[in-house]
Amino acid sequence: MTETDLADLYRDYIACLNERDWSGLERFVHENVVYNGRQIGLAGYRAMLEKDVRAIPDLRFAIDLLVSDPPRIASRLRFDCTPKGEFLGLPVDGRRVSFTENVFYEFREGRIVQIWSVIDKVAVEAQIQGVG
Repeated sequence: MTETDLADLYRDYIACLNERDWSGLERFVHENVVYNGRQIGLAGYRAMLEKDVRAIPDLRFAIDLLVSDPPRIASRLRFDCTPKGEFLGLPVDGRRVSFTENVFYEFREGRIVQIWSVIDKVAVEAQIQGVG
């Protein structure tokens, strides 16, 4: 797969997430996907995303930076949303926050097999404390 093909596939995956097309995840995510070192499988990954959307109904994935180096993608995702209650263990309680996620994906046979993700919790902390 070329760099462009992989980047296009990733953009289609992000569109799938934003459309909440959970049944379509199997086109992009391997059945035995590993997330941050833990094998959660496609069902676990879908459950995690569904939980995220319940906690953050206006969650939208926006690609801020994308680097394609097959079989891997590096992406910086930007979020501007209003989590209900707690988010990342922080009392956000419906306030609008902006933050980023740095995430790396490894693909095999056109599907994601590994995900490494780090969310900028410090940015959220600063905003709810009125610093950011």
